[in-house]
Amino acid sequence: MLAVIHQPTWPDWRHDLVPGVGLHPAVAAWFEQRFDGGPTPPQLEGWPHIHAGRHTLIAAPTGSGKTLAGFLMAINGLYLAHSAGETVSGTRVVYVSPLKALAVDIAENLERPLAEIALMADRMGMSAPPITVGVRTGDTPAGERQAMLRRPRTFVITTPESLYLLVTAAKSREILRSVQTVIVDEIHAVARDKRGSHLAITLERLEHITCRPPVRIGLSATQRPIETVARLLVGTRTDGVGAIDCAVVDTGHQRHLDLAIELPDSELEAVASGIQMEQVLDRIAQLVAQHHTTLVFVNTRRLAERLAHQLGERLGEDVVAAHHGSLSKDRRHRVERRLRAGELKALVATASLELGIDVGPVELVCQIGSPRSIATFLQRVGRSN
Repeated sequence: MLAVIHQPTWPDWRHDLVPGVGLHPAVAAWFEQRFDGGPTPPQLEGWPHIHAGRHTLIAAPTGSGKTLAGFLMAINGLYLAHSAGETVSGTRVVYVSPLKALAVDIAENLERPLAEIALMADRMGMSAPPITVGVRTGDTPAGERQAMLRRPRTFVITTPESLYLLVTAAKSREILRSVQTVIVDEIHAVARDKRGSHLAITLERLEHITCRPPVRIGLSATQRPIETVARLLVGTRTDGVGAIDCAVVDTGHQRHLDLAIELPDSELEAVASGIQMEQVLDRIAQLVAQHHTTLVFVNTRRLAERLAHQLGERLGEDVVAAHHGSLSKDRRHRVERRLRAGELKALVATASLELGIDVGPVELVCQIGSPRSIATFLQRVGRSN
């Protein structure tokens, strides 16, 4: 007896999740299952432009899903290409982060969606493309760097400085020829200094070696004027009527803020006295005790270590830690894992944690002293909830 099993027939793409965007069935099903609230405003407004192959700058507050807005369209494109019979090989996506810690964090958070989407495709009777992720920063061991040259990763997570090295060396230039998408995260963090100028040149060099100009996606938090950041992303490119060749998606930056200014009892001087710092630390310890997780931002690495030690004396050394750029890679990762796991009550940090690294739920943010920039202050405040 012959048994005939009819498999469901899935369309090559879906248009119902976001109008004008053809999503692979597995990608759409995964998104609907993972985010029952639907796409966020940056995703709704940004995806049609990215899907159409336009250079796009998305400006949105921290925690609004703008990173996924950039990544998901790249993943979707790989799935659509695979379903059309195209061989998905070589490096297709380059993600540029201003921080090594943020680059590693993104790589870890990218692996989970990729695995879940592949599982969804399998459940739907569809095959998934072979997508791999590699991190190339100053912390990457030499053995891993060589392995990435021999077996190019589909997604390369890197920093502006490491991308410069990749487009300079002959062997790594070769693996970048297949790049189709470049995502520059937290682009506002490099827009203010020579790192941004250096990155702009590197992006032009990358485009020069690729088989076809890659789509550039910029992700930014609060920044004005936003057109200047868009110009940094795409350079001198203009459309047919002379306007900048970049779709700007600006969903605003205003959030409900619960702010308080805490001052010591005595009059402030140019340098806080020992008694005043004791009062500040006592007050922070009280606030930390009232919340599950607290980030305490300071302006120097030396102060981060000192205040972490002094808060540890008040709260317990096992629930307080410091985080800054001078820590070893292993220690940084250990501190970040403890914070995500809820093992730390307080983490004293410098600028190393002001960007969008995933540190889990944070209930309170304290800033000691002035960060000397409103944009920096808003970025740090935005880490709360």
